[in-house]
Amino acid sequence: MNPTAQLDQLLRGPAPLLALAPMQDITDLPFMRLIANCGGPDIFYTEYFRVYKGSHLIKPILRSVTENPTGIPVIAQMIGNDIPALVRTAKELQQYPVAAIDLNLGCPAPIVYRKCAGGGLLRHPEEIDAILGHLRQAITSTRFTVKTRLGFDSPEVFDRLLAIFAKHSLDLLTVHGRTVAEKYFSEVHYDLIARAVAAVPCPVLANGNIISAQKAAQVLRTTGARGLMIGRGAIRNPWLFHQAREHCAGRAYSLPRGFEVLAYVRALYDALCSPEVREVSQVQKLKKYMNFLGLGIDREGAFLHQIRRVSTRADFFRICENFLDHDRPMALEPVVENLGRTDVLAGDHL
Repeated sequence: MNPTAQLDQLLRGPAPLLALAPMQDITDLPFMRLIANCGGPDIFYTEYFRVYKGSHLIKPILRSVTENPTGIPVIAQMIGNDIPALVRTAKELQQYPVAAIDLNLGCPAPIVYRKCAGGGLLRHPEEIDAILGHLRQAITSTRFTVKTRLGFDSPEVFDRLLAIFAKHSLDLLTVHGRTVAEKYFSEVHYDLIARAVAAVPCPVLANGNIISAQKAAQVLRTTGARGLMIGRGAIRNPWLFHQAREHCAGRAYSLPRGFEVLAYVRALYDALCSPEVREVSQVQKLKKYMNFLGLGIDREGAFLHQIRRVSTRADFFRICENFLDHDRPMALEPVVENLGRTDVLAGDHL
């Protein structure tokens, strides 16, 4: 079955569709493989392809599509505002086995929105209208999807955005229930995601602060969404998709033991390890992931305090073993979801 047909089947099926959020510098091919081995989502999204005049398809991101061994379909995401370049890139991407092509309308990184891309476009609904119109005409052999936030600095524009989305016959809409200005620090406005579900004719995925199987079920009930997109929660707990799937189906699930979480960290290190990268740089890269996982390992903060101060692989795993070399079940849920900028990746998609 081709990826587009797989997506169509998932959208028609009875179970909630579970997607791994696109996270820049995170959701590459090695991370996709690793997550798939833990139960995995129903659908992957690539990191975004930056699109502008003269841009080309970034080969490492494209490998997430062309070399994906998991059997899980992949949606290719674009970010940009140049209509001819977006149309060109959408046509190029349709030559590859993508389940859909997604437009990023939510990235809150200043380097992105100051160029009127990602979340910056939410200040200009008329430009979004024009972009969607051209892309809808260009995307003919696969599905066309959008990931958005509620607005730039206020959700007052959200109803207007929903009318634009409905006008262009999207195949799937993902709504992160915050504005760009709120980044990741506010409560998620699930009531506005529910408004989107009622307003647009296409299926809607709810996104934002889904940190447990119980929260997943609650968000589905609250919003009426067709499914969920999970980002940070899946870095912290790669078994979360399996747990949410089981819980929503009324089945019991087990929590990972400490030694299983330790094995995940080891697998993560090995998956991201590259012979041309210095050890200190490799350890620094893993710390980005530990900023999320650490909140579920140790709620007092000692794990993160120690792990942020190491620079060698030996010291990194010595600390991991001190906290994880046991057989106690671990919920991997933080007490506080937003602890500051150290708990946020530079990019959209969480």
